[in-house]
Amino acid sequence: MTDVSFPGWHGTTIIGVKKGDEVVIAGDGQVSLGQTVIKGTARKVRRLSPGGFDVVAGFAGSTADAFTLLERLEAKLEATPGQLARASVELAKDWRTDKYLQKLEAMLIVTDGKQLLVITGAGDVLEPEHNIAAIGSGGNYALAAARAMMDSDKSAEDVARDAMAIAADICVYTNGKLTVEAIAS
Repeated sequence: MTDVSFPGWHGTTIIGVKKGDEVVIAGDGQVSLGQTVIKGTARKVRRLSPGGFDVVAGFAGSTADAFTLLERLEAKLEATPGQLARASVELAKDWRTDKYLQKLEAMLIVTDGKQLLVITGAGDVLEPEHNIAAIGSGGNYALAAARAMMDSDKSAEDVARDAMAIAADICVYTNGKLTVEAIAS
């Protein structure tokens, strides 16, 4: 029997910003269980280098589930070097059809410096409009803030950092302890 009163792991905020020749993925460090902060310095943005091909990935959702997905993505990238979109589509197909993977609760933002993609368990591989992708409990706040800054002189990293600061001020499941990874196109 499932305990429906269990509060569950909650939220995070991950944003990807592509501006000029730079793509940045930034994520906060907060892990919450119900109304309690379990950890404030989690690292939810990672650099993957399968076969010397650099990819930056950020995740929202269950950490164990996200690591399972990141391992699968790395394997797909090794099988299709330099083809982030193809590897992402293959991961999304597996995620959608495999009975084990279907139960995973996470979302990913990935980039190789050229493409910025969101991968979901519903089988979606989305290239975001306006060169901004955001996921997690504070994702909509960060997305709105970043969109408002895209026409400014700010770099991709500055837009991501400032958008995350705004999200952290609004979303109780987001903090200001960021991990930021940049990759050039």
